[in-house]
Amino acid sequence: MKIGILQCDDVNETLQPDHGNYPDMLLKRLEDHIQTSDVVIYRAHDGELPASIDECDGYLTTGSRFSVYDPLPWIEALEAFLLKLWEAKKPLVGICFGHQLIARALGGEVERSEKGWGVGVSFNQVVQRKTWMDPWQDKLDLVVSHQDQVVELPAEAEVLVKSDFCEYYVVQYDDHFLSIQGHPEFSKDYSRDLMASRHGIIPDVRLRAGNASLSADVDGELMTKWMVNFMHEASVLRRNA
Repeated sequence: MKIGILQCDDVNETLQPDHGNYPDMLLKRLEDHIQTSDVVIYRAHDGELPASIDECDGYLTTGSRFSVYDPLPWIEALEAFLLKLWEAKKPLVGICFGHQLIARALGGEVERSEKGWGVGVSFNQVVQRKTWMDPWQDKLDLVVSHQDQVVELPAEAEVLVKSDFCEYYVVQYDDHFLSIQGHPEFSKDYSRDLMASRHGIIPDVRLRAGNASLSADVDGELMTKWMVNFMHEASVLRRNA
């Protein structure tokens, strides 16, 4: 399966020597599940997008320091590309910024959350079980880093995972779009260093809670497996349609 990574930002240069860039993190997660030689990276934040949606069998979008409502040409172009994928029933998985952009593109609302920063590890409950959730478990705990949240869902949305802090944590749209507020690709070490780099930006009380949460186990590997399972199922459904 050929997967295109739609890169929406670069990791801070000071953190890249230890942690790599967004595609590096995703490739490290994906290498146990797919042939990473079949992965193509598009620097969407630099205006680079596939010439055709059929260049890849499915797509992944990364996180970003930008907000989906920022009036930037590359965000508008990426949103238009996502709508083409939607109309063609092409598999797409959106992570964090991508999660929010999918919701916005399909008619939902995203805004700066009154709940403040989500950092460290978030603890979430699976409220709907899908066939691609294999191996199964009823909770999903992932590293997070976000201020924005989806506050209104499009009509097509189906909430699969939620928490008190984030009501729309994992959302499925029809059989071919999946979005995740958390970061299955982020390590706890990266989370710790990212929080340290934002000292003075994120309130100290939230940083203390975020760092304390890093003692918990995370389900990044499981969510990666679920993502790949989802994309395979979506590709089969598309071929058989």
